[in-house]
Amino acid sequence: MGMDKKELLRTIKFTLFSISAGVIEIVSFTLLNELLNLPYWPCYLIALVLSVLWNFTLNRKYTFQSANNVPVAMLKVFGYYCVFTPVSTLLGNYLAETLLWNEYIVTILNMILNFVTEYLFDRFVVFRDSIDTNVKEK
Repeated sequence: MGMDKKELLRTIKFTLFSISAGVIEIVSFTLLNELLNLPYWPCYLIALVLSVLWNFTLNRKYTFQSANNVPVAMLKVFGYYCVFTPVSTLLGNYLAETLLWNEYIVTILNMILNFVTEYLFDRFVVFRDSIDTNVKEK
């Protein structure tokens, strides 16, 4: 398979797994928001963590087919989320609680921003040198 086709397939896989992670995030956010009536930030934070664990596991194994050291890859992703999480949580909380934007619109905007930036970070930082090294998955 040519390099362009491989990258297209990789992008499609990442998108599909991200959609499944997005479903996990929005369902857990909705349950926490509607049933427990918590403020925006804990609903978002808990939902984001559940989504990230799901997405990392599937994308490492199937999208990037990486045989790299899992704890090292997780540490790099953790580093990404050390920046993304506080920024998106504080911004989301400000938009939802101070500016009174709809909390679901804010969450969806955060999810789109997360999707784009995490793909780029995973592709060019986390799995850059280990893409397609897990020959068992091919």
